[in-house]
Amino acid sequence: MSAFALTRRAALVAFVAVAASKAAARTALARLGPVGGIRVDVAPLLENSGEPTAGWVAQTLPAAISQALAAAGRSGTPVSVRIDYVMLGSNSGGAGPAGSSPDQMVGVVTIGGVERPLRASTWYYPMPTDNVMIEQSNFDRVAQLSQAFAYWVAREQ
Repeated sequence: MSAFALTRRAALVAFVAVAASKAAARTALARLGPVGGIRVDVAPLLENSGEPTAGWVAQTLPAAISQALAAAGRSGTPVSVRIDYVMLGSNSGGAGPAGSSPDQMVGVVTIGGVERPLRASTWYYPMPTDNVMIEQSNFDRVAQLSQAFAYWVAREQ
């Protein structure tokens, strides 16, 4: 019986350690400096939307920009991005195409010393499972916004 209790305790400790390490990793990602010439500032977003949204953007946007620049044949281009707002539409659908909700990411991109405002939009189509897994659904929406924003960053000249 004591071996069973020890196993439960060990499993509980491991679970808490994994959860804590994920939260610490997200916070650390939000504070990272430039990676591969790509700098993403989420400080205004942290003030406007808080966590976990700012951490999700800090986690997904640098890789998305790197991939978009590579696809456009501009790998290694130094890029600085400041994200001011992430606006997610209704989780239950909206007035968009087929009952979708608009999601937007608003910020500023600086390439070659030239600063330009940038806004990217995506459409969210609600699914029944999203109501049960709302945090995962919102993470996926932010990741899609990051890809859309990165596409437009790569198109800036």
